[in-house]
Parts: sequence; C-alpha cells; structure tokens
Amino acid sequence: MEKTNALQMRKNLGSVLKKLARKGKPVLVEQNRKPVAALISLDDYKKRFVDVEADAQRDQIVQKIKQAKLKLPKGKTSLDLIRDLRSS
Repeated sequence: MEKTNALQMRKNLGSVLKKLARKGKPVLVEQNRKPVAALISLDDYKKRFVDVEADAQRDQIVQKIKQAKLKLPKGKTSLDLIRDLRSS
C-alpha cells in the first residue's frame, strides 16, 4: 500500500491520483504520522460500495414483490402485464 502525508497530498494531488489510477492499490493518507484516510480507485469503490448497495436494494424489491402475492388476471402472463405497463 502506498503512503503519503496530508501535506504531500495537498501539494501533489495530481501525481497521487495518477499513481492510484496506474497501480490500482489504495493510498494511505497520514496526518501527524497517523493514518487518517485511505484513497481507493473508482473501480474498487464501485465494487465495494455502489454495487453492494444496488444489490441490497434489488433484494429488498424482490422481497416486496414476493410478499405482495400478486395474482395475474386470467389469460395473462407476467410478460403481458409488463407490456401493458410499458405502453401506458
């Protein structure tokens, strides 16, 4: 893991970000020789936070749909209902 301190970070943000993009490894930011933050690449952020959150939201929606116990009108499939909703 790369390390940098807050002063170097302020002075050389562009080069720190280039290193992060090139190597893909997190950068540990220290202040007064103590770790205070970590920078991660955008891909890592998406994998660890955004995609996980979206998966959780999808799971909640699926559970709500299952709990609703919707009944289809006679002669219609779920695909028919979706088509009807899209055309409205």
